[in-house]
Amino acid sequence: MAFMFCFSCKNEKTKSDIEGTWKMIYAETKQGDSVDIKDLSSTDFIKIINASHFAFINQDYNSVENFYSGGGTYKYQDGQYVETLNFTSVEPIRNHEFPFTIKIIRDTLIQKGLEEVKAADIKREIIEKYIKVNEN
Repeated sequence: MAFMFCFSCKNEKTKSDIEGTWKMIYAETKQGDSVDIKDLSSTDFIKIINASHFAFINQDYNSVENFYSGGGTYKYQDGQYVETLNFTSVEPIRNHEFPFTIKIIRDTLIQKGLEEVKAADIKREIIEKYIKVNEN
């Protein structure tokens, strides 16, 4: 009986450090020779990651005009994070894979990578920084 208990304990999945709710605190996009810093003073952008899926949501404080969201599945191993964007209203990027590098330092997640989708004429480097939202 003790053997069965220990065996079942080993099969429990531990929560990955990437899982949780993350609030964007910085976003930089480099496209060609221009750099754009996202103005976060009047909007909330959050990313929610569970064991198998991610979702992101952008909501302006005083308007519904710039609301957008998306989500899908992801793979994460050794700092390499690949999102498959299964849910989006932008058809050319639906089901596209976006590879990123993730670094987590305490309560901060830093995501970097090249977003490239030829069908949507997208080719840009991104750097995004998030802080973990207290889950209590």
